[in-house]
Amino acid sequence: MKASTFFTKEQQAHIRSAIKEAEENTSGEIRVHLETSLAGDVLDRAAWIFKKIGMHKTESRNGVLFYFAIANKKFAVIGDWGINRKVPEGFWDNIKVLLEKHFREEKYSEGLAKGILMAGEQLKEHFPHKRDDINELPDEISYDIPE
Repeated sequence: MKASTFFTKEQQAHIRSAIKEAEENTSGEIRVHLETSLAGDVLDRAAWIFKKIGMHKTESRNGVLFYFAIANKKFAVIGDWGINRKVPEGFWDNIKVLLEKHFREEKYSEGLAKGILMAGEQLKEHFPHKRDDINELPDEISYDIPE
């Protein structure tokens, strides 16, 4: 199965809706990227994708990427340095546990949506939503990017 067809249109809409809702709580920017398969280390690939899709270009450097390689069933949740310099170690751990639980049950879109909402809640303490906040990155899911 290809990454671009892994989720139904309804599941994609649910994930985009979760991103919009989460971003109402925080000035942080959340994106989801799916790949059909992964060769190599999941964190290295997620970091490469993070930069490739321009997530490091937010004003407060507070982007969060949910990366998922479908065939390998590997995922990563990574934040930009603006987040990582403010939050305690293990900040993403409860989100990763939630994702692992849902992914084991093959509830991928549900797990992503819940993880995204949790990220928005956690980020609002350090990056609250501002009245003049603009959506700096698209809420659309991105897919397979060749090297």
